Amino acid sequence: MTGPDREPPDGRTALAVVATTAEVLDRPDLDEGLLAPWERRRLARVRVPSRRDDVLAARLLLRLCAARFTGRQPHELLPAQFCAACERYGHGRPYLRGHPDVGVSLSHADGLVAAAAGPGAVGVDVEPAARTVGPPPMLARLMSEAQLRAVGALPDPDRAVLRMWVRREALLKAGHPGAGSAADVPHTVPDSGSRAGRPGGLHVLDWTDERRAAVATVASAVPARRFSVTPTPSALRETM
Repeated sequence: MTGPDREPPDGRTALAVVATTAEVLDRPDLDEGLLAPWERRRLARVRVPSRRDDVLAARLLLRLCAARFTGRQPHELLPAQFCAACERYGHGRPYLRGHPDVGVSLSHADGLVAAAAGPGAVGVDVEPAARTVGPPPMLARLMSEAQLRAVGALPDPDRAVLRMWVRREALLKAGHPGAGSAADVPHTVPDSGSRAGRPGGLHVLDWTDERRAAVATVASAVPARRFSVTPTPSALRETM
């Protein structure tokens, strides 16, 4: 489908989006009725109302992003999850049933949600820009000694550490096997023109959404672009 809410997908570029939970839940074309029964059962177990809203919004935004990428309608898509470790469905890495070549990912944190879709591997993560990443022992696990020294010399080390954290989570979700190692998560943005500079050969797109006070990263097998969502379907717009 084409129209004011979408453009014909090219199938070669991953898409990523960040929104507030309120923005997603305010959209008239997205509601809890789109969720599969297993998703509604999981949602019912979330007791904290604000967290429940975040989980719901993330799952709805995933459908919107995947719909934009595939050219389908949100209600036509069937996201699912599978955990390779325990070989069970209902949790683990998300995927789209009937679209084996399409990778999808979602994230939510304190009133913020993110989603990504694209050909092949994709992972997205979002955090509030004001968040501080853990005590020193956690930083020691996240970063190598050389990275700690390099980040400590930057004008805003807390912001750099948060960026590393978000980037690491996106790389892990995209299946980068070395992302658990601090040495494989660069504290500076890779040169987009150098494949050798991309962690695990993945394209990394970082951005800070000042209006939503969010820090986000998408890691993908192909270059990604982001789009912005507002409460009305006709108000989608791309932001490079």
